[in-house]
Amino acid sequence: MEVTREQVLGFRVRAQQLDRAVGTGAVEDTALLDYGAQDTGPDGALWALHTRGVDTARIAEDALSMLWTLRGGPHLYRRADLAQVAAAVAPFDDEDAGKRIYDAAKPLRQAGIGNLEGLDQVAAQLRKIVSKPTVKGDVSGRLAAVLDAPHLRFCKPCGVTHAWEMPFRLAAVRAGLELQPGTSPPVLQPIPGFRVSSTVAPRFDVIRAYLRLLGPAVPKQVAAFLDAPVKTVAARWPSDVTEVVVAGQKRSILTADLDALTAGPATDVTRLLGPYDLFVQAKDRELLVADPARAKAIWPVLGRPGVVLVDGDLLGTWRPRKQGKKFQVAVDLWAPVPPDQRKAVEEQAERLASFRGVPLTGVMITD
Repeated sequence: MEVTREQVLGFRVRAQQLDRAVGTGAVEDTALLDYGAQDTGPDGALWALHTRGVDTARIAEDALSMLWTLRGGPHLYRRADLAQVAAAVAPFDDEDAGKRIYDAAKPLRQAGIGNLEGLDQVAAQLRKIVSKPTVKGDVSGRLAAVLDAPHLRFCKPCGVTHAWEMPFRLAAVRAGLELQPGTSPPVLQPIPGFRVSSTVAPRFDVIRAYLRLLGPAVPKQVAAFLDAPVKTVAARWPSDVTEVVVAGQKRSILTADLDALTAGPATDVTRLLGPYDLFVQAKDRELLVADPARAKAIWPVLGRPGVVLVDGDLLGTWRPRKQGKKFQVAVDLWAPVPPDQRKAVEEQAERLASFRGVPLTGVMITD
């Protein structure tokens, strides 16, 4: 079965609940929180929830938890799900762990230490060090004092020796540590009553979640998203999938989602997505944006902008402009849009200003 680009993007909009109106979603029924909402930049995890209909001002104080998980990034989850999440985001095996910790795997291998064993060694020390809220820098200094040489590296920018960054981050979950939201530098603290589940429910499985929220896909794309080996992902590929063809490429979709995939494009949906929103984290960037210049604008090496989503398609970028009490949104559209869509973009800028708790003093749209 062949499906169009418009059908794929429409499926992702609906699967990620970007079509929900303000206030119609809740923490409990927001699919993004099964996978984690990445919290990078001022318009991160909470803005991602807000664009999916969640009234973030009404979220209970202890309902959510921030963890370093996928790709070592900070992600927001439901606190009630942490036992399942901790099990789901753990490396599948030792080779997978080595891929996820990058260059830190080499000194472990040379010392005869397995990658998973190395993560557990770091986690054991973190568990001892962080008994109360502690700033990351303090944790790092104390960690470097107790770890053996294979876990350490000399950092030229800092001029000091400290633990490798990725094992530090990935071991924090294994140690039962969470991040205090909104802290910079990050503050780590123990998770009350933490435990790791012995099983993982299908909705938290990181491969199935990709297919459910960013499908259809192939193992290579999911592996790139997870920083895992392709063969590891392929060996764990779900059996309840149906093959479809997208832009000439055979891909898999969960069979249960086949009808939703073929439902058609998304309409009447305009959103200002954050720079690291899950929608633009899909690893088939050429499907999201075929034009290389536009792709470069969305995914520069440094300083990603937000992305304008209109009717299931990416039509431009946006950046906040804040000077003193002035808050403006600069929107760069790749082509002129009808007046109703232009108005919808302006309304979303108002929504962003309200979310940030500041008055909007202007929307600058270029096309």
